[in-house]
Amino acid sequence: MKQIIYLIVLFCVFNLAAFAQTVQRYIAITIDDLPVVTIEDGLPVKQEITKKLLAKITAAKVPAIGFVNENKLYTNGKLDDAKVKLLQAWLDAGLELGNHTFSHLSLNSNPLEKYEDEILKGETVTKQLLAAKNQRIRYFRHPYLMTGKTLETKQKLAEFLAAHGYKIAPVTYDNDDYVFARAYDIAKRNGDAKLQEQVGAAYVPYLESKFDYWERQSIKLFGREPKQTLLLHANSINADYFDKVAEMLQRRNYKFISLDEALTDDVYKLPDTWVNNAGISWLHRWAIEKGKDQVLKAEPDVPAFNMDAYKNQDTARQD
Repeated sequence: MKQIIYLIVLFCVFNLAAFAQTVQRYIAITIDDLPVVTIEDGLPVKQEITKKLLAKITAAKVPAIGFVNENKLYTNGKLDDAKVKLLQAWLDAGLELGNHTFSHLSLNSNPLEKYEDEILKGETVTKQLLAAKNQRIRYFRHPYLMTGKTLETKQKLAEFLAAHGYKIAPVTYDNDDYVFARAYDIAKRNGDAKLQEQVGAAYVPYLESKFDYWERQSIKLFGREPKQTLLLHANSINADYFDKVAEMLQRRNYKFISLDEALTDDVYKLPDTWVNNAGISWLHRWAIEKGKDQVLKAEPDVPAFNMDAYKNQDTARQD
């Protein structure tokens, strides 16, 4: 009898493991801080990052959307055609562009009126590029995921965005890829190939630990895994490792979908009442709304060696 029970348990465990490997998952990839965010100077660096990142996105057949800070398109106060071509490359690759404010302004540190002006200022070039493709700008991503310190500000901004034809682009899978990117760039600038390789080698395993975490938290919150939205940045580490990220996601049975399709999931109809100085993911917001924020504990951290490299401010300058 004990042997039979043992065999039944083994059968159940095997089938649960098989289910975990075969369950179909869906994810929209969103890329912030276009055209490029880097500590390195010079157009060639930005061109190389853009070329490599787009090649890997298109090779993996990812319908990504990039969110633009148009202040990055200027050199010495003048619009730089060569930098505009970096955005054009995204559209030529069949990808979409959205608005991330002109200069990555914090809503929680500035008056709403100034923030709204930044949104309008941040759509000028992008609108023209999209119009040439018979497209229009549709999505807005809040810098730092800060959506307002009061419900009044939050509501007024939502009304402003709707009046100007924007939908808010939420994020369920947030992470610290920018910490890896900065450490990666610092190591490269310092000629520390060993550290750069160490940072790169830790990147995809870190992201996979985050995916495992968010998948389990989704089930705790909803009893299922909704269609997810991932936030990454247009930086050097993603240019070098996005193909490995895509392979990891495919191994975890993710299907790449558009942001449009992701937002058809009913979870995105849930209220967002989060008001605070911090910007947090929508999974965190929904957990707080449901009174289940205690389930969102023990989130994986960036490795200590990587954080130490990231904090090396003496040799780094953020673009």
